[in-house]
Amino acid sequence: MFSLQGRSALVTGAGNGIGAAIAKAFAEAGAAVVVSDLDEDAAEAVAQKIVAAGGRAESARVDVRDAAEAARAAEQAAALTGGVLHILVNNAGAIAPAMFHKMTADQFNLVLGVHVGGTYTVSQAALPLLATDGTGRIINVTSAAGLVGTIGQVNYSAAKAGIVGLTKSLAKELARKQIKVNAVAPLAATSMTENIRENDKLAAMTLARVPLGRWAEPEEIAGTFVFFASDAAAYITGQVLPVDGGMVI
Repeated sequence: MFSLQGRSALVTGAGNGIGAAIAKAFAEAGAAVVVSDLDEDAAEAVAQKIVAAGGRAESARVDVRDAAEAARAAEQAAALTGGVLHILVNNAGAIAPAMFHKMTADQFNLVLGVHVGGTYTVSQAALPLLATDGTGRIINVTSAAGLVGTIGQVNYSAAKAGIVGLTKSLAKELARKQIKVNAVAPLAATSMTENIRENDKLAAMTLARVPLGRWAEPEEIAGTFVFFASDAAAYITGQVLPVDGGMVI
């Protein structure tokens, strides 16, 4: 039920952190994966680790805001399984934290452009290639910040809330093609949360809201993506699943 054998996947922002863990978990479940990232060397390193472990993987340099690069990566992933893409994970992200009264338009637009714009761009590029036999999946990455807000990252919260709306609307549109669209809202120890984790006050405030009292490792998040990508989630679409130790209850 959880096998991804014979399926292809494109994972953005997969050069490290949660994206890398997802790519590895997909490969372990049997999928052929294109590991994409703005950092080409990081993507290639992850792909090489997957291959060394016996999996199928290639790498691609992708700026998710660039439609041409997104299209090339989607076609590369589809080519791994005869021209059909089965799974797209929109994980690429960026942060530019600042209190709202100090936030610049560039900071705001950068984060919205990568998260919301990137999710739109890559999803649209992948859509013509996505399987319509019930195995097609788009899995977006949002955050508790997009569900309950956060201090010092209005841009990030707005972007992640936008991804929630995009996920639900796209799920309704693509249901007729039997393509399922869901989102995961994780909380993990990654470079995206480093600015919080390295600030004692912010880290304590954050963990005080987490009943399990700790940060997840990226590998603890990846299994949820395997679930959404697999036949076990064949009748689930338009949902947002927090994987955050209970922060959002």
